[in-house]
Amino acid sequence: MGGVVSSLGKGVLSASLGMLLKSSGYKISILKFDPYFNVDPGTLNPYEHGECFVTKDGTETDLDLGHYERFLDENTTKENNITSGLIYKTVIDNERKGIYLGKTVQVIPHITNEIKRRIKIIGRLKKYDIIIIEIGGTVGDIEILPYIESIRQLKWELGKYNSIIIHLTLLPYISGEIKTKPTQHSVRNLMENGIQADLIVCRTKIRISKNIINKIALLCNVRPEYVIEYIDTNIIYEIPYLLNVQNFGKKVLCNLKINSVVEINLTKWKNFIKKFNNPKYKITIAIVGKYVSFKDSYKSIIEALIHAGTENEILVKIKWINSDIIQKNNVKYLFKNISGILVAPGFGKRGISGKILATKHARENNIPFFGICLGMQIAVIEYARNVLGIKNAESHEINPLSSYPVISLMDSQKKIFNKGGTMRLGNWKCSILENSKLFFIYNKKIEIFERHRHRYEFNNNYLKYFSNSSMKMVGVNNETGLVEALELENHIFFIGVQYHPEYKSRVTKPHPLFINFIKISKEYKSFDIYYDKK
Repeated sequence: MGGVVSSLGKGVLSASLGMLLKSSGYKISILKFDPYFNVDPGTLNPYEHGECFVTKDGTETDLDLGHYERFLDENTTKENNITSGLIYKTVIDNERKGIYLGKTVQVIPHITNEIKRRIKIIGRLKKYDIIIIEIGGTVGDIEILPYIESIRQLKWELGKYNSIIIHLTLLPYISGEIKTKPTQHSVRNLMENGIQADLIVCRTKIRISKNIINKIALLCNVRPEYVIEYIDTNIIYEIPYLLNVQNFGKKVLCNLKINSVVEINLTKWKNFIKKFNNPKYKITIAIVGKYVSFKDSYKSIIEALIHAGTENEILVKIKWINSDIIQKNNVKYLFKNISGILVAPGFGKRGISGKILATKHARENNIPFFGICLGMQIAVIEYARNVLGIKNAESHEINPLSSYPVISLMDSQKKIFNKGGTMRLGNWKCSILENSKLFFIYNKKIEIFERHRHRYEFNNNYLKYFSNSSMKMVGVNNETGLVEALELENHIFFIGVQYHPEYKSRVTKPHPLFINFIKISKEYKSFDIYYDKK
């Protein structure tokens, strides 16, 4: 759990610890508890909460689960992200069913028991040796109190050496020195609620001296060796290595009275960091979206570009372009000196016209283009309008009354459109056309599984118009007949996919679509720049 301020990096810290413990030979799972009252992050504004990550089983979750998957190379499920909204909804539903036998329903014991039950669900699976629980928010927030109380109770129920508390705090650097007072207050606040931290992890901009470590240890009731430095880095993937230098994983195991099964081996991780810090080339990718003022809205895409760039020994710089500002008279200026264009996912009609102009610019100028989810749909609309001559071609989302919905609702959704419709979520099978570019990108696989999060689909009534065109529908779900992927012939790289490949990219397993997009973008001759750090 965190203190002082939010956004200290609890998710990355949890993921890093999980990776270190997994590297020690243990089976790990991570749970994220969010104190807000939304049932899940699916309806949250990206400006407020960042990306909504989708798990393999189709659960809309907090973006920290993306960190868990990328660091641990393990799939998460609906059990790994719990919100206060879900906790309270479950308790209220139980009360309505009479499960509590007429008892007065209260925070203690009913809410706290439900929180503990959710934790124990993972424990009962007996698939994991250690479970890491990340509690969102900040100590002192009123909405976090039920979680703190649940953890206090659970610590005693589990018994000595079966659980530890790790507290993440901020050490601000003000007037030329590190200030420990916020950490002292945060730890004291935690103690007032019955919890003593076993390890204190300190987020800092500069190295912490031994004097500071000893001061924190003395005033916060921990041993000096259990004060851990969490320093700012150029890339989040350096954090496990920096924590391992301080034996963070071993200290956690020591507190649990567990010995490492194997020595931690971070060779692959170190190789990744070395390649990232020593690129041979630098390219700039333009990401076109409407949430670009808050970069966490595209967190998985950013990380997938980092993975793919490092694989290709390329430093990928991102130029963020707000689709709302793209006009016919500024397209060339906005996309000057870029190596590739990625049209990002999104919902709603705002910014659509700008994305269409960006896609047209990429198509006509043979600039590498990658469209994800809405980005694929934009590619269809732009091509239908400007090449096939379907002037009014648009999306049902843009205009629900349109007579030309090239992108439309599925028949099963049209009946409930006015009630909000439904989403296609989770892993879906895609059959790839042999000898297509996509076929070779996926290493000649005919069938793949990718994660989805969208409501609208390519309208198959328009397949006849595309059949003899240069835009080929190269990926289809055979069970539903829905189009999953397209590509443009005689173009350096023009691919659109209905799914979200970024969700499956890993540090040591970059997604092949991103690898190839970055590779081709580097080979785009006009902007091939040798990278010299000097």
